[in-house]
Amino acid sequence: MTSLTFHGAAGTVTGSKYLLEADGAKVMIDCGLFQGLKQLRELNWKKLPFSPATVDNVVLTHAHIDHTGYLPRFVKDGFRGKIICTPATKELVKLLLLDSAKNQKRDANYANRKGISSHQPAMPLYGTPDARHAIKKLRDVPRQKWYQVAGPIWIRFHDAGHLLGSNMIEVEIRNQEKPLRLLFSGDIGRYDAPLYHDPSPPPNCDYLICESTYGNRDHADTDVLDMLEERVNKAIARGGVILMASFAIGRAQQLIYLLQVLMHKGRIPEFPIFLDSPMAVDATRIFKQFSEDHDLSEGRLSGRENVLDGPNLTLTRTVEQSKKINQVKGPAVIISSSGMMTGGRILFHLKRRLSDARNTIFLGGYMAAGTRGRRLQQGDSHLRIHGKDIPVKAAIDSISGLSGHAGKSELLQWLAALPRPKRVFITHGEKQSSSAFAKSLRQDYQFETVIPKLGEKFELES
Repeated sequence: MTSLTFHGAAGTVTGSKYLLEADGAKVMIDCGLFQGLKQLRELNWKKLPFSPATVDNVVLTHAHIDHTGYLPRFVKDGFRGKIICTPATKELVKLLLLDSAKNQKRDANYANRKGISSHQPAMPLYGTPDARHAIKKLRDVPRQKWYQVAGPIWIRFHDAGHLLGSNMIEVEIRNQEKPLRLLFSGDIGRYDAPLYHDPSPPPNCDYLICESTYGNRDHADTDVLDMLEERVNKAIARGGVILMASFAIGRAQQLIYLLQVLMHKGRIPEFPIFLDSPMAVDATRIFKQFSEDHDLSEGRLSGRENVLDGPNLTLTRTVEQSKKINQVKGPAVIISSSGMMTGGRILFHLKRRLSDARNTIFLGGYMAAGTRGRRLQQGDSHLRIHGKDIPVKAAIDSISGLSGHAGKSELLQWLAALPRPKRVFITHGEKQSSSAFAKSLRQDYQFETVIPKLGEKFELES
């Protein structure tokens, strides 16, 4: 008998954890942190209804923390197996888990200083030693190669187009003449996304576990190069510096590539680009290491060994290097994190640049309520940074078209050629998004759909 239990990403976007069991073998698909609202984050502290020591191995779709960030705690609580992923995912996970451990410690220290924790003292979910123990368990497997994970459970990776190294996971339960087939979508990327290949077509399956992050909406239909050219040239005309808020892994590298392409084609002037984020610098090194995974449809750069190199690109790691950027005058671009301006070096650049009307601040993508990015989006006249109110005189603009998630139409496009599975489990979406996507699958493709609840278990019939 084969069963599947949803211990995360059920009724919400984050905390991806699926426990697959067959003939006594147990495999966890993803092992992510819950993020966002407090009631979700508190689930990270709730004891799992099974012992991690009973799980044979973990398989990862990709490196993002909502798919991997629980691994150190999982190992701390007794998991002894291997963590299977692609080579690029392995390198990114090393970077992200160490950063997550640092953030856990920072958050615990903040809660203790403010006295806002229900636990006295507040403790991190895990520490750097736990992250290092998890990292030692990483094992890389190439795409398109079948791999026996445990007992009758075999897996094969296919490019999901969402992030460097990201995958959908094809599963075969080989305990009968005709294997039972499952497909875990992971996060499906966009078509024609810069640097990433289009998602691979989904292989035939009996059961599909499909994300629905954007299951009720589409992204704006814009050409990202045209959009970026228009906004950058407008910003340059103001005479100041362009400050781009960016997530360190994925978005920052896409921005560097697109800016280099526009310069190479003469569509924007040549100017210096500063990438000011230690994590983004490390991630860029990993992106360069796996350059064979890049889709350069937007343009190749003649004479360049790698599109993430160049004489106009400065990667800053140290605080001293970061401070020197304060003296830079326009035109120039500073790419810094965090993407929603909740912390990191971008706050120091905002303090320096926000009150000058010649400068332009670019916001990228969705900005959560309560973040500085959201306050700039809604037109606040001042922004509080490090205890001071900074007047907002710089122009505020946005960069769309760089979301890593397929919109509703792209998800339907991805599934269009898939023969009807026995059942589709809709995950990784808020209630409205999952419900709307399930309805579309029923109406457009006559798929039988289920939106599982957290902790719900399903027996999978052959």
